[in-house]
Amino acid sequence: MLAYQFRRIGLIAIAALSPSALAQHVVLDAPGLVQSKKPPLPPVARAPAVWPRLDPGAVLCRTEYDLDRHAANMTARVAGRETQATDCQIIGQPTAIQIISRQGIGRTQVKLSPPGTETGWTDAWLPDKAPPGR
Repeated sequence: MLAYQFRRIGLIAIAALSPSALAQHVVLDAPGLVQSKKPPLPPVARAPAVWPRLDPGAVLCRTEYDLDRHAANMTARVAGRETQATDCQIIGQPTAIQIISRQGIGRTQVKLSPPGTETGWTDAWLPDKAPPGR
């Protein structure tokens, strides 16, 4: 029985070291198991930034008084008090504007660019030059 075990080990060693055993190629062709890599998406082309503009989330009020009431309402909400009605809207998409006048940092009179040419007041920070990266 000992000779049988040596012969078996010898055959396994010969098969393992033979060039034909080393040259075998294993091909895994199972499309359901191996997911192919998807090509990367092309970069998104950005439209040139318009400046000055109101970004989404900015407040546009019809009058300067409405802007003051809007600020008072923000404080009242935090304190749990009642708020007053204002004629303000929240900007939903970047909107080109023209700056008419500035009255401090948080009070700017603006005119919306066409097609809407309404005039209003905002508390958005609008520097003279576009911030870098915008």
